Amino acid sequence: MQRTITVGNYVSVQGTFVRQLPDGRIEVRVGDKIFAGLPVTRQTTAA
Repeated sequence: MQRTITVGNYVSVQGTFVRQLPDGRIEVRVGDKIFAGLPVTRQTTAA
């Protein structure tokens, strides 16, 4: 499953979900690297 995280104030990373960390961050894999950050929440639009 593809997920997007924020790393710092201006950088976002999109990759394959690896795991949820106890502090609320998640890890995603991009190639052979793993990044940890806060998940970007999905916004819904009113119909």
